[in-house]
Amino acid sequence: MSNKPRKMTLEKKHNLTGWAFLAPATFLIAVFSFWPMIKALVLSFQTGKGTNMQMAGFTNYIRMFQDDVFIQSIKNTFFYFILQVPIMLVVAMVLACILNKKDLRFKGFFRTMIFLPCTTSLVAYAIIFRSLFANDGLVNYVLVNLGILDKPYNFLTQPFAAKMVIILALLWRWTGYNMVFFLSGLQNIEYSVYEAAKIDGQTFFKITVPLLKPTILLTAIMSTNGTLQLFDESINLTDGGPANASISMSHYIYNLCFKYVPNFGYAAAMSFFILLLVAVLAFIQMRVGDKRD
Repeated sequence: MSNKPRKMTLEKKHNLTGWAFLAPATFLIAVFSFWPMIKALVLSFQTGKGTNMQMAGFTNYIRMFQDDVFIQSIKNTFFYFILQVPIMLVVAMVLACILNKKDLRFKGFFRTMIFLPCTTSLVAYAIIFRSLFANDGLVNYVLVNLGILDKPYNFLTQPFAAKMVIILALLWRWTGYNMVFFLSGLQNIEYSVYEAAKIDGQTFFKITVPLLKPTILLTAIMSTNGTLQLFDESINLTDGGPANASISMSHYIYNLCFKYVPNFGYAAAMSFFILLLVAVLAFIQMRVGDKRD
């Protein structure tokens, strides 16, 4: 019998090479993402301060639904989600359809201009919107000079107006981002399909929307995820005011950790509540939107 070692097949070599490239990234993700998540989950069942933490069961999770500020933050976040996400996706899809036309001139310029807000810093653009809607800001200046308002209106100290300013800021910042996804999806649709459907005169609802379903589902899930974790606009634009009328869930978690007396166990429980909300809504959107034949 021959004692020669068996040669490794080409497929095994490819697999080992692939795992060798994946191993460093897998290790880093496990150490810096999954391990902190496990520690945070354990922390969410504990109460106390500093190193004096004790197991408290579901106390933090029960406390959440007795916390008026947290309940207000949930209402605010869902207000942003229900109002902003549908408007943003519809506007992004319409803009993508317009900018996908073959005979449109300066398409590159318009696409760049609409996408440009996405390249701005989250903090910077929130501060700019805050100055725009201030008492002595550009918006009040224009409205007063046009005679629409008799005197400057303090948008950021009125509960409903403050939330609408956040929604306007989100629309300005993220519509172009979603437009790029829709534009990419439209460019994968053969133009001959539209030519054949022009006889019916309803190419948008019969051709565009059905063929863009995967893109619509993707952008809806990403937008839902982003809105439920809304933070920068709440803290930099309105500071959660007036009287927590515009505070988001992530903003409240930040306050619990770094602004008030630190309560990391309670904040961790809220974080996992947001994770659960994101997972449930993503699952519902997948079930409703991903109907494959």
